[in-house]
Amino acid sequence: MKSEVSGLMMLAAVPSACRQLSQMFLAVFFFHSSEYVLAAAIHGRSKVNLGSLLISKAYVFAMMFSWLEYVVEIALFPGLKEYWWISNLGLVMVIIGEIIRKLAIITAGLAFTHLIKVYHEEHHNLITHGVYRFFRHPSYTGFLIWSVGTQIMLCNPISATGFAIVVWRFFAQRIPYEEFFLRQFFGSKYEEYALRTPSGVPFVK
Repeated sequence: MKSEVSGLMMLAAVPSACRQLSQMFLAVFFFHSSEYVLAAAIHGRSKVNLGSLLISKAYVFAMMFSWLEYVVEIALFPGLKEYWWISNLGLVMVIIGEIIRKLAIITAGLAFTHLIKVYHEEHHNLITHGVYRFFRHPSYTGFLIWSVGTQIMLCNPISATGFAIVVWRFFAQRIPYEEFFLRQFFGSKYEEYALRTPSGVPFVK
């Protein structure tokens, strides 16, 4: 009887899995392809390489772990994937994070790069309008929301927690390093901007 109930739960979870995995695939595909397209449109295709897809070994490992977690949990605890209000919350986070990040890229234009600039270039201006009025690093805000949202969308408790911690730590270390150069480039203008505008990453000043 117990095995029959488990079988029925697994069968019932199939439509959920199809929807959640489809959403995940589309979210990941759109995020990375649009990053590349925007980089090529802004900086010119000759200055863009596959690195603009933002796919690192650590990222691939994290995504593979999240897929593994999903498969294991839907096999052992199929009911865990049926909390649609949680999954839909994740979907909303994915959309919001995507919008914030892409607005950041488009607003910054030539000033936006995927790599931290350690030398000031002529076209590198201090951007304080648009979405940058609310956050100093809106692209990081967007990615943090997006990445955690992908795992909430899959109802992956382990990966959601792991993504939140790892991505937060990455930006918590990256922001001070990046802002060291921004303060050199823009001096008091950046100091004033930083005083009135939050970083956009929780608990990072």
